[in-house]
Amino acid sequence: MNDLWIQPTGGALAADVHGVDLSKPVSDALFQRIADAWAEHLVLRFSGQKLDDHVLMAFSARFGELDRVPVAAVGFDRLESGLEPAAQQWVAVISSVRKDGKAIGGLGSYELVWHTDMSYNPLPPRASLLYALEVPPDGGNTGFLNMYAAYETLPADLKHAIAGRTCIHDSSRNSAGELRKGFQRTLDVRHTPGAVHPLVRLHPVTKRKALFLGRRPGAYVHGLSVEDSEKLLDAVWAHATQERFAWYQKWRAGDLVLWDNRCVMHRRDAFDESLRRLMHRTQIVGEPVLAG
Repeated sequence: MNDLWIQPTGGALAADVHGVDLSKPVSDALFQRIADAWAEHLVLRFSGQKLDDHVLMAFSARFGELDRVPVAAVGFDRLESGLEPAAQQWVAVISSVRKDGKAIGGLGSYELVWHTDMSYNPLPPRASLLYALEVPPDGGNTGFLNMYAAYETLPADLKHAIAGRTCIHDSSRNSAGELRKGFQRTLDVRHTPGAVHPLVRLHPVTKRKALFLGRRPGAYVHGLSVEDSEKLLDAVWAHATQERFAWYQKWRAGDLVLWDNRCVMHRRDAFDESLRRLMHRTQIVGEPVLAG
């Protein structure tokens, strides 16, 4: 346990965790140090790990109950994904790899816009863990945004304008803008399907306030005209997505990255579709979203 040390990235968030092999049992004392570092830095990177899905699931479950994988936008064969049956409900495959012409996972090689994982659910995941099995030599980097800092630095007029306001989080499309199975295109944002959450969220552990934005397309602020909602959301998003709040992860095989979905947004750079990128992701069931 004494070998564990935390190295902040020097960016707006995130830290590296050194001196721990997650393929071996993690003691309660060691896990508490990891949890404390996570609360402080919002994103943790564990490099050089060698994890199978059962170990990934077991470590993830230390943070809470595993969440089921989200509904896919396009079909792919989970049997071809290489997941064992016991993992298929709990491990999402994020992949550009195709086998016999069929995708073995979701979200391909294109850009993913800034978003909060599954915020369209009444209980969005508290955490996401993404493990790199294969990565291209360049591209496919993942950016993270510190939503505490974004809220705390909001201009006074914007902070006042969003106080007590709630927003629809679109459940019909994924973070690439693709329509999910079973959904129809929505032309009026006032009728966007999905959960309604406060724009300012109180973190249940740290008790700090954070912006809680989900993703921009399809969003609507209740109680405003569509025009006023669009203007307000555009202004808040323009502030929140500034590079001063961001840190980017350049992936290497064996990296496991854990982020706090309650106070972090993320996105992905596009990469050459001919290159192989294979990631496995778990998520942790969340709690009711508290208004900040």
